[in-house]
Order: sequence, then structure tokens, then C-alpha cells
Amino acid sequence: MREGAMSIDDRHRDKNGEISKKHGNTLIRTLRKIYGNTFAAGHPETAKLAEVLHHLNETSLSQLVHEQKNGHLEKKIRKVE
Repeated sequence: MREGAMSIDDRHRDKNGEISKKHGNTLIRTLRKIYGNTFAAGHPETAKLAEVLHHLNETSLSQLVHEQKNGHLEKKIRKVE
């Protein structure tokens, strides 16, 4: 990898940090209203995103990263809360 370039894993970590800072207190229940009942499967609906973020499967994590990148995550969360 060339100097200064970020790997995909590094970019996901950066987005995870950004998502956690901005939306870490969001309940999994809220995110399931947006992404469906399989979002953060195996985690209680009363858990906060910050508590489970590093344990999310690729599908759930990709959804969050995509929405955050496009600036839609905050709007969608506000709409369902």
C-alpha cells in the first residue's frame, strides 16, 4: 500500500468512530425500525449502538457506513424516534 493511503479496514474504523460519536446513544430498537428486525441480530433492542458497534455483522455495519457517508443516517434516526 502506498504511503498515506488508508486500507478498507482503516476506513471502516474511521466511520465506526464517527458513527459512534454521533449516534452511539441510539437504541438498536430505533435502528431496527429503519433497517429491519435482522439489524444487529443477537443483540437486545435496548442496547445502544456504541455498545454493539464493534460486534455488528458485515451487513449491518455496511448499512450504517453507507448511510453515514451519504448523510442520511441522522435524518432517518430523527424520523423514527
